Amino acid sequence: SWGSIEESSAQDMREQHTDLLTTQRRVALVVDSTCDLPDELVDRHGIVIVPVQVIDGDEAYLDRVEVQAEDLYLRMRKGDTFTTSQPPPGTIVRTFQDALCDADRVLALFLGSKLSGTYQSAQVAAGAVDGSVTTFDSRTASLGLGLLTLRAAELIEEGHPIPDVVAEMDRIRDRSGAFFTVDTFENLLRSGRVGRGRAWLGGILDIKPILEVTPEGTVAPLDRVRGSEALIPRVLEHLERRLTPRPARLRMGVVHADAADIAKQLREEFERRFDPIDVLTHAVTAALGVHVGPGAWGVFFQIEEPAPTS
Repeated sequence: SWGSIEESSAQDMREQHTDLLTTQRRVALVVDSTCDLPDELVDRHGIVIVPVQVIDGDEAYLDRVEVQAEDLYLRMRKGDTFTTSQPPPGTIVRTFQDALCDADRVLALFLGSKLSGTYQSAQVAAGAVDGSVTTFDSRTASLGLGLLTLRAAELIEEGHPIPDVVAEMDRIRDRSGAFFTVDTFENLLRSGRVGRGRAWLGGILDIKPILEVTPEGTVAPLDRVRGSEALIPRVLEHLERRLTPRPARLRMGVVHADAADIAKQLREEFERRFDPIDVLTHAVTAALGVHVGPGAWGVFFQIEEPAPTS
């Protein structure tokens, strides 16, 4: 009674669905839970996540699955302490095997090898899966890893083979960067990143560090300021220098550990100053929050245009 069907496009829809499955199943993308990508992007691109473990006393919890950052920060502010542990190689092997049920090959990106043993565990796991897995050392963490993973997903969906994707990841990684700061030195002190004397002096003088994830994949001091109010202007100064002249294709990211207002302010500044194609904003996952503590935040930039030729 509502009308008649004059033409059907069901066959076209089935063909499109088949094409989509073929693209998705050709290469599966695996990344560890420290990538800090929003769930909606993880789901949209079919990314498989390997959880890092958060240790609470004698109990181990899977990051992003069994423990959430918001709950962890509430307890940390009350004085509770936690540690982390990399995924066991057996867990990564099973993740690779599951991914290969729907794909011919796996490309796996992991937390930087100089920041964690997770990448080495992934290499061991890849050796047990018949050469079907290619691992990539991101040399970074958090949204540095997440932005690389997002670009890899786009390239895979465009049909690029793994060697070409890896070559592009190498180039992008060398032109990307990250700065972060912490509200207290205590968590970095426990992780061995700063000495007790420096932590005590920083607390007394209200010195706030600006740390950098270097191109080699290490954490190094970049700058310091007196008081939290000076942090954002100084970080913006460093970004202005790194991003001049302006890249034609730029992605940026902001992460925070219970500092959403600062993240919002940074996002607005990035959109106004740098005209990026994306500014991802996300809470730091619990596994990273253990090491930086409540109040920490970080910024990331990823230059995706081809490097200039001489």
